[in-house]
Amino acid sequence: MKRALDVVVASVALVVLALPLLIVMGLVRWKLGSPVFFRQTRAGLDGEPFECIKFRTMTDERGPDGELLPDTERITPFGWWIRRTSIDELPELWCVLRGDMSLVGPRPLLMDYLLCYSPEQARRLLVKPGISGWAQVNGRNSLSWEEKFRLDVWYVDHQSLWLDLRILWRTIGTVLAKEDISAAGEVSATRFCGSDRTQ
Repeated sequence: MKRALDVVVASVALVVLALPLLIVMGLVRWKLGSPVFFRQTRAGLDGEPFECIKFRTMTDERGPDGELLPDTERITPFGWWIRRTSIDELPELWCVLRGDMSLVGPRPLLMDYLLCYSPEQARRLLVKPGISGWAQVNGRNSLSWEEKFRLDVWYVDHQSLWLDLRILWRTIGTVLAKEDISAAGEVSATRFCGSDRTQ
């Protein structure tokens, strides 16, 4: 049932949003250049790698040493706007159709993090990652990594169609309110290097 819901909702959303998505693609190309999409390998079900796709929100500006400038210097007003509205996440609907992601589940994170999880935190990998999740509607990026992972594992233990529908409904309110997009003073989530108990 969960997979059927994913396919139906993702398919309908992509059809309904086809024109707005094309407009955003054009704006990203105009404002930020190519590529339009940000692609990154993330950990999926059971930690298996997959390519996560988002709209690009930052430039590729580099310092004299050839290294990318900090995120706070590379994000543009337009990029910040599509993050605030969560429009940058919409291409992940393709990941849902491919079967790499679900509409609801723990957010897909970097492969590097696999070595940093405690055994309890690693249980978040027992379900497919989602576009939204229990942590996203209960504080999102205002939460610490430990709080996010605790909520992710709670979802794993209590997942149901009813809970998924509840999360999707609450996601709409969270997106419209533009709540908890990032921690204070941060553009992107801080890097997870392991909890004290895992080090």
